[in-house]
Amino acid sequence: MKRDLLDILACPMCKGDLALEAFEENEREIVTGKLCCKACKECYPIEDGIPNMLPPDLRN
Repeated sequence: MKRDLLDILACPMCKGDLALEAFEENEREIVTGKLCCKACKECYPIEDGIPNMLPPDLRN
């Protein structure tokens, strides 16, 4: 996931702003990490550079 996406992504649950916590990144993108909503505190994982923005009950 490119850092620029953080400016346009919003929490799918409440439309709140997201905070990024990067665990692994390279020179181009965040490879693993999570996006956490500042309002409702829901977190969305980033795996292999792809943020999983599905609501928690629809993941896996």
